[in-house]
Formats: sequence, C-alpha cells, structure tokens
Amino acid sequence: MTTGTPPPTARKRSRARTFVPLAIAAWAVLEIWMLIVVADVAGGFTVLLLLAAGVVLGAVVMKRAGRRAFRNLTETLQQMPGQPGAGGSSPAPSSTRGNGFLMLAGLLIMIPGLISDVAGLLLLVPPVRSALSGFAERSLERRMRTAGPGSLSDAFQQARMHRPDGKVVQGEVIREDPSHPDDTLRPPLTP
Repeated sequence: MTTGTPPPTARKRSRARTFVPLAIAAWAVLEIWMLIVVADVAGGFTVLLLLAAGVVLGAVVMKRAGRRAFRNLTETLQQMPGQPGAGGSSPAPSSTRGNGFLMLAGLLIMIPGLISDVAGLLLLVPPVRSALSGFAERSLERRMRTAGPGSLSDAFQQARMHRPDGKVVQGEVIREDPSHPDDTLRPPLTP
C-alpha cells in the first residue's frame, strides 16, 4: 500500500561527528607511541617521573588559575554599583583574560602524554594565550552574528534587553490556563 509520501530522509552526519572521534583515536595512539619511544631511549623510570611531574605541575597550574578567576570574580562583584566600597575604576583587562586557557593548560599537562604536555606548556606562554584568546573571541563573535533566529545567539540577545537608560526591564510572565476561569478577571499590569 502506497500513501504517496516520500520516505523520510536521514540527516547528514556533520564533519565534526565524523572526524573528532578519529582525531582523538589518532592523538591517543600518537601519545602512546611517543611514550614508548621515550621509554626506549631514556628508560621507563624516566617516563614515570615525567608523567608524575606532569600531574603535579598541571594541578598547580589549575589551582593557580582557579584562585585567579575567583579573585577576579570577587573584585568584579565588589565594584558593582550599590556595593559598599564600590569604586569607579574597573580591573585591568589583561588580568581578567586567559583564565580558561590557563585551566586548559593545566588539564593538558595533567593528561598523561608528551604531546599534550607540550601543548599545555605552550598555553602557559602569555603571547600564545592572548593570541588564542583573541582568535576565540573573534570566532565566537562571527558565529553569533551569522546565527539565525531561535539559536543560542537569539537567547543571548533576549537576555540583554535593557531600557534606553541602561536599566533592566522588570516583567511578569502570565500563563493563561483554561482550568482557572478567574484569571481573566485580573486587572492589567501598569508601570
């Protein structure tokens, strides 16, 4: 029996869903191969010491980045209007940037493997971190501009609705439920 409607077509698989698992598998194989090569040249105990040092250094970097992020958050909250001791100055932009990449650097250093350690150590270099931060910001802004309605970009735009004088518009959500007929007798909201 035919209904005349075509069968539904399967959605095309994205490139990221195809290549990301392959890239992770290739990275893991490369990491293991590098550890075997270094173990053959320098000895297994040296590789064990390198891995242990990586875990300790990564933990120190992540702890320091976490403290830095918490300190920046505390300073930002103290400078908000209406808070006691709120000043007109804002924190330096360079002190608030790069905490995410510092956390990523610590995580990469903690992951067992020499390639991830090198990538983590590169992220500890401030010019590399600031260049990656600028690239990530530009990429995110470009994606937000090109995103269509109903996407994450639209949600960010809705969350930032302000009046012209900079104040946030307060509102109330009214759900009309047919099971409650007395809701229709409510007076309208007045500003």
